[in-house]
Amino acid sequence: MNDVADIVLGGAGYAGLFRAIDEADAQAGIGAAWDAGIRAFDTAPHYGAGLSEERLGRFLRSRSEYTISTKVGRLLYDDPLASDGVDDFYGAPKRSRRRDYSAAGVRRSLEDSLERLGLDRVDQLLIHDPDNYQDQTLVEAVPELSRMRDAGTVSGIGVGVNDVEVALRFVRETTIDHVMIAGRYTLLDRRAEAELLPECARRGIRILVAGVLNSGILADPLRRATFDYQPAQRTIIERAQTMERICAKYDVPLRAAALQFPRRNPAVAATVIGAGTKTEVEDTLAMLNITVPDDLWHELARYA
Repeated sequence: MNDVADIVLGGAGYAGLFRAIDEADAQAGIGAAWDAGIRAFDTAPHYGAGLSEERLGRFLRSRSEYTISTKVGRLLYDDPLASDGVDDFYGAPKRSRRRDYSAAGVRRSLEDSLERLGLDRVDQLLIHDPDNYQDQTLVEAVPELSRMRDAGTVSGIGVGVNDVEVALRFVRETTIDHVMIAGRYTLLDRRAEAELLPECARRGIRILVAGVLNSGILADPLRRATFDYQPAQRTIIERAQTMERICAKYDVPLRAAALQFPRRNPAVAATVIGAGTKTEVEDTLAMLNITVPDDLWHELARYA
């Protein structure tokens, strides 16, 4: 089996992203990743309105020698009127989210996350989706996170975003250690390649690439034509289907090429996988083991 030291299990899938997953299946999914040697886990209050942190915490409580990152920027509160399926998460607890990028919000977010996780610390804290709150985040959240890092409360700080320009601003104006960029360094969308990846490499900032299947279209462009959490445009579907046909010539599934693509760039420290069940985790690991010929990579590059 391939080395999985550069693989992180993301926490959205087993928290009900796109469809509800019961507790047993979620624990089996996390367990399959653990059994395969994955020891890095990323979660967030946003994922399943806290369900991701709770499920991950239950799994890790009896284990050791792992790293875990969670995020700040959304506080949760009990809400008996909360609807199922908010932000595409299903089967979540009756909670709603409130944006908060203040220093107090950062402290409260970490306290709440540790309670849900049932742990006494996390390794990294990432600012989650500060796109519309950048000025406040830079003035309040970032200094508070820096104080936490200096005090040893966490080992590293960073941002987790979908927007390259937002990531670049934080890279250039702060002293963050990590950038998680979702959906912007994939077979279909390489916007992170021109500036973000080289800028992070120059500054020694660790890049984690998430959303490598672009919400599903690179897993199955015929039946899962979803790109960036929305129905994909016809041009995007056609490009993905063309890539799938090219992969078929080499007997390589499209999702294998999609999952392996970020690992080819030396600036990428880790790939965050979104598998939520045991079957999905096992399939992902199998895809990472498939040999992708150089000729296939060259052909796919023409459709980037």
